[in-house]
Amino acid sequence: MQSAPFLFGKEIKHEMVDEGITRQILGFNNQIMMVKVYFEEGSQGYVHDHFHSQVAYVERGEFEVTVGNETKTLTAGDCFFMEPNIAHGAICKQSGVLIDVFSPVREDFLKGGE
Repeated sequence: MQSAPFLFGKEIKHEMVDEGITRQILGFNNQIMMVKVYFEEGSQGYVHDHFHSQVAYVERGEFEVTVGNETKTLTAGDCFFMEPNIAHGAICKQSGVLIDVFSPVREDFLKGGE
């Protein structure tokens, strides 16, 4: 299971994740996956956890991010890391984009799940 070696943003479909949130699945194989997630102001990535390691980079916008018991406000150029099975979520304060990297691949995303 893996993506093509070259991917063009204009050609990658946007999937609805939740109200005000869409994503594009970028490159992946069994060990790693990159996803671009678009948030409208006020949208919320509800607190959840999963067995994947995850790093998220704030490309643009402002987010109130919770990882475990800690909450911080992050803006463009900031990032946050989640160990496996750590509760985390984000509230979009100013419309923006997160670049998420997961290990291993989020097979549930490829099947259309969250």
